Amino acid sequence: MTAMQRTAENAAREIPLSESSTEPWRVGILFSRAGITSVTESEHFFGTVLAIEEINARGGVLGRPLVPVALDPKGDLAEYRRMAHQMLSREDVNVIFGCSTSSSRKAVLPEIERKNGLLWYCSLYEGFEYSPNIIYTGAVPNQNSLQLAAYLLKNCGKRIYLIGSDYIYPRESNRIMRDIVEQHGGEIVDEIYLPFNVSSAEIELAVREINKAQPEALFSTVIGSPSREFYRVLHDLRIDQKPLPVASLTLGETELKLIGPQFCKGHIVSATYFSSLSSEENQRFVASYRQRFGKDATVSAWGQAAYGQVCLFAKALERAGSMDTQKLVEAVLEERYDAPEGAISVEPENHHLWLQPKIGVAREDGNFDVVWQAKEAVKPDPYLTTYEFSEFWLE
Repeated sequence: MTAMQRTAENAAREIPLSESSTEPWRVGILFSRAGITSVTESEHFFGTVLAIEEINARGGVLGRPLVPVALDPKGDLAEYRRMAHQMLSREDVNVIFGCSTSSSRKAVLPEIERKNGLLWYCSLYEGFEYSPNIIYTGAVPNQNSLQLAAYLLKNCGKRIYLIGSDYIYPRESNRIMRDIVEQHGGEIVDEIYLPFNVSSAEIELAVREINKAQPEALFSTVIGSPSREFYRVLHDLRIDQKPLPVASLTLGETELKLIGPQFCKGHIVSATYFSSLSSEENQRFVASYRQRFGKDATVSAWGQAAYGQVCLFAKALERAGSMDTQKLVEAVLEERYDAPEGAISVEPENHHLWLQPKIGVAREDGNFDVVWQAKEAVKPDPYLTTYEFSEFWLE
């Protein structure tokens, strides 16, 4: 078990209960602290824990503390499904904060809907889904992919190469990116996918193929530990060539630290949060996060999104006064929360969040320069009904 995983386990046990309450609100936490996505899901876990601790320190919700039931599926889809069933059937849990990939979300969805529970899903994803039993708090393509495509076509060039991990999210995200780029006069040079258990030799072969194709930019949806090796190999095999900008929706501050920031300088990320944001709320959040998890802890979109959704949930629970799914959903539609990333609220039409897109460029110190951000929050359009760029995206 890594130091991060031990911290996560301890955090779940250390959440304090209010001594004056005998009827806590039980909530589920279902993130993997082991497996291929352990880094990002541990950050989801930390953000969730921090929000719960802060809410309880203020007296809980309506005087009652939030008490977590935290289970670790270790990246196994069958375990996600089994543990969701366990929470909903035997742990007196109706609300679950969990899942990080589309595969895990789809694995638990039948259980969530069958038991009429409510899943809060904080990862960005490919869209094209709606369930009355999910609050989707991560960005969808019209809040990140459209902006990223516009930035690449304007600042990098029209020849773009697509590479991803071989599962739902990368394939759908690359399909969307292809459609956007080609509709706006760009060219997709090629498209390849890597298995989760990809070898170093296969990564090197893929990079050599990319170099032969001579694209002007690369859009990567490679996730987890293979993505970290990919960035290092790409750097090493292009050390005597012009840098190739890699664009991503998922590269965060923690990944930069693990990869080595020197390997990622100049790479581009479209996201709704960067830890370098100067707002008062973000500075407070970053300070609280590091006080709780260590002064050297990296803060990224993964932890912030998980934190924000719990705080939004708490406001809805206070309004509803009940864990009943229908009452919670009705309540959250009336709420707004000033999160570290900016104000967030749920769109009644589709249960996704209004979010403010941003473009960041990686620095050698492991942070991002925010080089562009939308003037206001963008309405979520999970079905991507238009591929049009608004004029201000291209300013």
